[in-house]
Amino acid sequence: MDGKDHICTGEHSGHICVLANQDKFEDIKELTRNPKHVCFNCGRVADSEKNLCNPMPLD
Repeated sequence: MDGKDHICTGEHSGHICVLANQDKFEDIKELTRNPKHVCFNCGRVADSEKNLCNPMPLD
């Protein structure tokens, strides 16, 4: 996937990808305890779609 295919919705600063780049792994643990969404861009999961760039429901 090239860069133009990456879509980001919402406030990017709270996304798991940004938190990982900032080594905020304790924050990530809290946001991923009961994942219900997966990011179509990077494959990371999160409880809330607001923490992913391009979220899709896991179910």
